[in-house]
Amino acid sequence: MDGVLFTSVFVTLFVIMDPVGTIPIFLSLTGGRSPQVSRRLAWQAVTVSFGVISAFAFFGQQILSYLHISLPALQCAGGLLLLLVALELLTGKESEPTAAAETNVALVPLGTPLLAGPGAIVATMVFSKQVDDFKQFAAVALGVIAVHISIWLAMRFSLPILRVIRESGVLLVTRIAGLLLSAIAVQMVANAVRAFIAGEG
Repeated sequence: MDGVLFTSVFVTLFVIMDPVGTIPIFLSLTGGRSPQVSRRLAWQAVTVSFGVISAFAFFGQQILSYLHISLPALQCAGGLLLLLVALELLTGKESEPTAAAETNVALVPLGTPLLAGPGAIVATMVFSKQVDDFKQFAAVALGVIAVHISIWLAMRFSLPILRVIRESGVLLVTRIAGLLLSAIAVQMVANAVRAFIAGEG
């Protein structure tokens, strides 16, 4: 296995996907659910993220080309979707879709676009282009798997925090998560706009 490539893939995706930064958002989105349900949502979110990133690693360029979608457009769409969720967390509207107990937040927004967002997708597509033999393929694959294991561990072992901070703490974490998520969303849209402008120039 190519150790240098593995390290590069792991570090890059770890920074982009930010397992530690995902914890407050995960706690806010799973607040009010039982520990068993929260653990299942953590597992589902990681599975969805891994599936999306794997699909784009193999077929990403073909998918975007077939649908005539540019990477900045994908990034802007992900940013707008995250912004909607962030506004819900900030305002605390219980009537919103993700506030319902039956809503599977593991799919959206956790699995995608928060974890498997445009940044992670593009990075994985770039690394997949460097694969020329089995050793490099194994390095990229194991790097992606290792990052997702890190994300699952971060979310899985963040659950005891809920029992400590209780309802008032969950409300505070929810507002903080909304602020962080809105900043991430605005940055994604800003990056997409800059990419659009650079492309037009």
